Amino acid sequence: MSYLPFQGHNLKDQVDSILQLLQQEKSLRSQDITPVQTSLGKAISPRFEIVFAGAFSAGKSMLINALLERELLYSAEGHATGTECKIEYAELDQERVVLTFLSEAEIREQATSLCQQLGFKTAANLNQSELVSLLYQGCEAIIQQEGGESKSERAKQAKALILLLQGYEANRQHIHTINNATYSMEQFNFSNLKEAAGYARRGSNSAVLKQIEYYCNHPLLQDGNVIIDTPGIDAPVEKDAQLTYTKIQDSETSAVVCVLKPASAGDMTKEETELLEKMRQNGGIRDRVFYIFNRIDETWYNTQLRQRLDNLINGQFRDTSRVYKTSGLLGFYGSQIKQTTQQDRFGLDSIFADSVRGVNAVEETPQFVYAFNNYCVSSGKLASTSFRISLNGFESPNTNYVRILAEQGIPLINQLIQDSGIEEFRTAITRYLTEEKRPQLFQNLADDLEDICIKLKKHYQSLHRDLDSQPQEIETMKKHELQRLNQQLQQIGRDFNQQMTEEVNQVINNSCDVFEADFKQLQSRMIHRLDELLDTFSVADAYRRATLSHPRNATAPLLAILVEAFYYLANQLEDILVESSQQVVANFFQRLMEKIRKSEYYRQLYRLLGNDAGIEQQIKALEKRVSQSLIDAASVECDRFVRESHLFYDEGTFSIYQFRQTLLQTSQGYDCESMVDAEPAIRQLLKLDFEPKVSQTIRKTFRQTINQSLKTQLLPMAETQAEEILQQYPQARVYLEQTLQQEAEEKIANNRQLLNTLEQKMEAYNMAVTNINDCLQSMQLYDHLLPIVNMSESKVAKIAASNGVIISDGLLDGIAQV
Repeated sequence: MSYLPFQGHNLKDQVDSILQLLQQEKSLRSQDITPVQTSLGKAISPRFEIVFAGAFSAGKSMLINALLERELLYSAEGHATGTECKIEYAELDQERVVLTFLSEAEIREQATSLCQQLGFKTAANLNQSELVSLLYQGCEAIIQQEGGESKSERAKQAKALILLLQGYEANRQHIHTINNATYSMEQFNFSNLKEAAGYARRGSNSAVLKQIEYYCNHPLLQDGNVIIDTPGIDAPVEKDAQLTYTKIQDSETSAVVCVLKPASAGDMTKEETELLEKMRQNGGIRDRVFYIFNRIDETWYNTQLRQRLDNLINGQFRDTSRVYKTSGLLGFYGSQIKQTTQQDRFGLDSIFADSVRGVNAVEETPQFVYAFNNYCVSSGKLASTSFRISLNGFESPNTNYVRILAEQGIPLINQLIQDSGIEEFRTAITRYLTEEKRPQLFQNLADDLEDICIKLKKHYQSLHRDLDSQPQEIETMKKHELQRLNQQLQQIGRDFNQQMTEEVNQVINNSCDVFEADFKQLQSRMIHRLDELLDTFSVADAYRRATLSHPRNATAPLLAILVEAFYYLANQLEDILVESSQQVVANFFQRLMEKIRKSEYYRQLYRLLGNDAGIEQQIKALEKRVSQSLIDAASVECDRFVRESHLFYDEGTFSIYQFRQTLLQTSQGYDCESMVDAEPAIRQLLKLDFEPKVSQTIRKTFRQTINQSLKTQLLPMAETQAEEILQQYPQARVYLEQTLQQEAEEKIANNRQLLNTLEQKMEAYNMAVTNINDCLQSMQLYDHLLPIVNMSESKVAKIAASNGVIISDGLLDGIAQV
């Protein structure tokens, strides 16, 4: 790992050591360590991926070509390609290119998408020559209608489809049906990088390539720097655009060169705004973003466009210093024509040979030549005192170009390159990658680690002070424990009282799920029992009991039957309510006792006293009292069932109607049979009376009765018991003195072990931090050194605390340094 300083070769082990120490402390485990892991990965990674992102035609590829001063990447007006290009470092004799093709399925998908956007209803079948020929004709017609292949979005899409079809036809033997085929440049018989790059740059070839990997000799690519050119974020095929967004969010991405179009368009597009948002969400990028407003030369000829761009930069980008205005076209080809002479017409016969070659021996004018001529006469960048340039209307653009360069020479080219902004951008990114990158990555790591280190340091110092302040001798330990006895008993009483209060509040607030389930069981049993009693009620038995009560009479009225029924139902319901409420109480106190036995204060009570100070006995006695109070309450509640509801005989109610109908039926005779025949009607009459009363009891009144019984009896008992625990001090002292000798020995030994373990952790922490700090110092990051745990700070703080003095962290650091 030669890209790291000597002191940083074991950096990962040191940082991992600190993170492991953090995880060992229960109170600190919630600390988010993701930023540290991310910044560590960036600091030690042998790769530093710089992603160039932006819209198609923003000039990303041309900008990379200008940066490396080599024509590697395909660059054209409009939507060029969906290819991802990676450029990595290689020694001069190991330069190479690796080509990965789209599959036939992916090419078909792109062709179909473009056909839909162009309005072609014909399916894009790549293997039918007649159909492909029709698509060519359709695309050519669109380009002609639009006035040229770069004149509109529709024309650009038509050109993209033509390139895709040509690329598939020319490279069919290299393209697999489903898989992505990968080839080395030797498999294409290319002998050097220039030949391979020339093949990949051709539009038709680039259109069917999925990925191009360049291994290139350039100092900018050393130290693991990898330049990645991505498809446009407004790609016609959505999957290509998504590739860029995915790469922006990838944890491997370390920096972004965001190439924006407002220099030529005037405003940010929706896609560009979304791109900026995605970058901010990636913690691996941070502020490592270069904002490039390319095609700046278009603002030289449009004052309104220039003002809008300046307003945009001053408004949205005023907080960043990495904003650059460039013209990749002028900057790149300016650097290229420096190597040409008048003999090859300053590149027209070499660099631009393919662009110049026209139809019927008529020369075409390269885009750069147009831009160059405009620059010379209309940009306002050239001082008239230094450059006297004329553009002759009677000469062709190419002739003017050659003449101007022949007259002005290298000084004009140098001024062109300077005005293009490429040199400024190249200088800035070179300085960043060669001088600032590694220190900044280590600074980010140190900043992310700082919070963790401060918390660990304070935690260790606090633990060390606590352990160091504990008695070291057995007699001293015993005396210390006996002095704490009264406080411990008080705390146990408070904890017991608090638990009882919480248990009662949970019941009252209906937040105890188990108790709610028990009470719902009581409700269910009452409802079920009422239904059962009504279904089995015997009029004959009630008639028999009524006549037995009056031996002189041989018949009984309906009211007598109802009276017997009221007493019978009320008493039966009382039995089930009593039984159910006793079960609710028993379950509640059983759970309560289990919780008490599992509590820390109960365990502590046994340690101090050897028993539970009568808690269990009090709970059992309280259970009996609560149970009896609910039995009495159930008896009173159900006794009221004997009385009819006052609404029972109200005029206009169904109950009075049912009563009259039943009376009409029973008055047909005077024997038992006429009464028994009316049994269904009598049961219905009883149901109308009892159902509302039982519902009122189980849904409102009796739950309140249970809540009140628990509250009025449990809370006073808890307060009394807390005081009783405190009164156990004499017994606790005697008991504790018997067990304290062994306990003191064990506690002292345990404290020594804890202190020894803590000091080992502190030593491991200090060793890791010292090694990290050595690495930071080697990069002159003195203001970002991590804190060391100093034992003297703990001792000073301990002395101060014993005297009631509070010392700030800053003062402790100063004392430690002294």
